[in-house]
Amino acid sequence: RAHGADRPTGWRNVVRRLRRDRWAVLGGFIIVITTLVAILAPFITKLAGVDPYSYHLDTLDPSGVPSGPVGGISGAHWFGVEPQTGRDLFAIVVEGTRTSFSIGMGATILSMVIAILLGLSAGYFGGWWDSLISRLTDVTLGFPHLVFMIAISAIIPASAPRVLVMILIIGILGWPSTARVLRSRTLALRSRTFVGASRAMGAGGVHVLWTQILPNLVATIIVFTTISIPGKITAEAALSFLGVGVTAPTPSWGRSIGNAVTWVSTDPWYLLFPGLALFLVTLAFNLFGDGLRDALDPRTGENR
Repeated sequence: RAHGADRPTGWRNVVRRLRRDRWAVLGGFIIVITTLVAILAPFITKLAGVDPYSYHLDTLDPSGVPSGPVGGISGAHWFGVEPQTGRDLFAIVVEGTRTSFSIGMGATILSMVIAILLGLSAGYFGGWWDSLISRLTDVTLGFPHLVFMIAISAIIPASAPRVLVMILIIGILGWPSTARVLRSRTLALRSRTFVGASRAMGAGGVHVLWTQILPNLVATIIVFTTISIPGKITAEAALSFLGVGVTAPTPSWGRSIGNAVTWVSTDPWYLLFPGLALFLVTLAFNLFGDGLRDALDPRTGENR
C-alpha cells in the first residue's frame, strides 16, 4: 500500500493528540450536540410542548413587544417569544438548527465533491485540462460571491425548495480554494515513486487517482471539510439575513437574526439566542478544525 507525505502516521495517534487539545474537544462536543439537535429537532420541540409556527398573541403587549421580562421568557417559553407574532423562540432556534445545519453540511459536501474532482484531475492529468481548471478557479475566486448569490436567490421562484436552492448556490461557488490546494498536493504526489510504479505496471489514470492519490489526500480533505462548514452556515445566515435566503415561516438562524435587528431597540433579547447559536457553532467548527489540523500534522504544520 502506498505511503504518502499527506497520510497521518496513524489514526490512533491523531485521536490521542486531538484529545489533548481541550479547545478542540470542546468544539467537537458542541458539534455533536448541534448535530443531535438538528436530527432530533421535531422531537425536542414536541417534548417541550412548543412549535415554531403557532402564534401566541396573548404573550405580546399592544405594541407587539413580548410582555414580561427578558423577551417574554417563562416556563412555557424558555427563550421568550418572537415580537409581533408571539411564536416560541426556543422552537424557532431548535428548528432553525436543522435548517441552517442542513444547508451548511449539504453545501460543504457539494463543494468538496467538486473540489476533489477538479483539483485531483487537474493536478494529475495536467495539460490543457489543468490550464482550463486553473483559469476557472481564478475566475470563480475573483467573482463577487455574495452579490451573485443575492441575485440568483432573488430571482428563484418562491415555490422552489429554498433549502435545496441554498445548498446548490452556496456549494457551487464554494469549491475553488480547496481545489487549488488539492491540485498542488496532487502535483507533488504525481512525481512520487509509488505513483510512477503503478503507471509502469499499466494502471490507468482513474485507477491511480482512486487508489494512490486520493488515499494520500484524506487528511487534507477531512481538515478542509471541517473548516469549510462554518463558512457555509454563515453564508446561509447572511442570505437569510438579507431576505433572499430561507423564506417565512421556515425557521432559520439568519432570518431570525435579520428580523431581530429591527427590534433591537425595543426587544434586544430577540437577537440573543439565534445569534448565540450561530456564534457557538461557527466557533466550534473552527476550534475543532484547528485542533484536527494540528493533530494530523503536529511537527511541520503541513496541513495549514
